[in-house]
Amino acid sequence: MHGDRVLFIDGEALVIDKPAGLPVDPPRDGGLSLENHLDSLRFGFQRWPAAVHRLDRDTSGCLLLARNPKAGVRLGRAFEAGEVEKRYLAVLDGVPQGERGTIDLSLAKVSTREAGWRIVADPAGKPARTGWELLAVKGGRALVAFTPTTGRTHQLRVHAATGLGVPIAGDPVYGRAAPGGLLLHAERLVLPRPGKPAVEAVAPMPPRFAEAGFI
Repeated sequence: MHGDRVLFIDGEALVIDKPAGLPVDPPRDGGLSLENHLDSLRFGFQRWPAAVHRLDRDTSGCLLLARNPKAGVRLGRAFEAGEVEKRYLAVLDGVPQGERGTIDLSLAKVSTREAGWRIVADPAGKPARTGWELLAVKGGRALVAFTPTTGRTHQLRVHAATGLGVPIAGDPVYGRAAPGGLLLHAERLVLPRPGKPAVEAVAPMPPRFAEAGFI
């Protein structure tokens, strides 16, 4: 992975701009994943860095890695405590009602032999909360900023499709697949650290958003 993908680096943390299509964990089909790039992200350290959180395969943007195990524990605790500020950009396959709000919708995982697994809204599921703001409307679609305060699997994708009633463009599971792929991008990440500067990174908007008419 080229150095121009590095958005932040110091002795304990590394933030990269993960490209869409690259899974964080090795896929079952044996294809490439972030693991195949970790050696190039050592930057003089003996250890490979390790991902502190996850982004979906088709989500691009800010991904935090720890450069040593002790840092991994500290950074992971910040995620668990809800101390990390995250902002995502998404193009929706339609226009939601209103201009901003909070989606408070608990989520659960369901699985069938025929269709595999997916995440659904379920009052008995794990709490999930997402702030949202309408940024622009063009061609019957909307550019929205999401600020999740929890980090559930597929949270933004289900909150868009079920909570707002408008799926993220290109979502093959909760909406409609499209040639441009899933238009979801982790734009900003801020993680405060006691006694030292925060980990802070902003990932530039990827070309597929410009191709969709949003720059």
